[in-house]
Amino acid sequence: MLRTLPGSAPTAPSFTRVSGLAALGFAFLIVAGNVILVPAGLPRTGAGIGEVDGFFRAHHDLVGIGSALTPVAWALATVFGAGVVRVLWHSERERGSAWALVGFAGLLSQNAAFAGVIAIRLALASTAADGLGADTGLWALHDALFTLNGAFLALALAGLSLGGLRAGLVRPWHGRWGLVSAALLLASAVLTPLAIDRLGPLGLLGLAGWLMWVVWIVVYGIVLIRAEPGRPTAR
Repeated sequence: MLRTLPGSAPTAPSFTRVSGLAALGFAFLIVAGNVILVPAGLPRTGAGIGEVDGFFRAHHDLVGIGSALTPVAWALATVFGAGVVRVLWHSERERGSAWALVGFAGLLSQNAAFAGVIAIRLALASTAADGLGADTGLWALHDALFTLNGAFLALALAGLSLGGLRAGLVRPWHGRWGLVSAALLLASAVLTPLAIDRLGPLGLLGLAGWLMWVVWIVVYGIVLIRAEPGRPTAR
């Protein structure tokens, strides 16, 4: 959307606003992907190979549809992280800290880890379409990457929450929300060896942290859309 002032040429939206919109787009796409696959019976972490094989044989086309827009989601996450770094950069330099960079590194790392998750799902869907059974080792690798990704999400949440709190960009409740989500996701990642062995309640840690992460990034996107370009708002 272009903004026009009287007597002036149209100007492009600020990068801060664009990064806020990117956060909202990212949240929408990751939720949409889950809305497509979870009701269809996407196996949970620790599911048996029989359940996994049955799902990919029955829904290999649906897996492709659910995965199609994930590259766009990763691009949007990168734009969001870069926008937060831009807003917080001056404040962080003055304080001699780099929490925003820690959070940005977490976002980039989760992009890479989840690319591995999606690649394994597409590989299982492709082999299922050819009549081949799901590979036990490949699914175990999927579960391990999926759960360990919580560590990278925790870095993103902690870094961008602490940076935003110290600069006055985010409200205290929002920052604390992000830190609680980070703690849940990190705990889930630490317990990966137990979570991938069998179905159980440990997966609920990661699920709760992930749901909080989605709310956190939506609110952060709204903050960036409303923020004055290039400068945090003291609270």
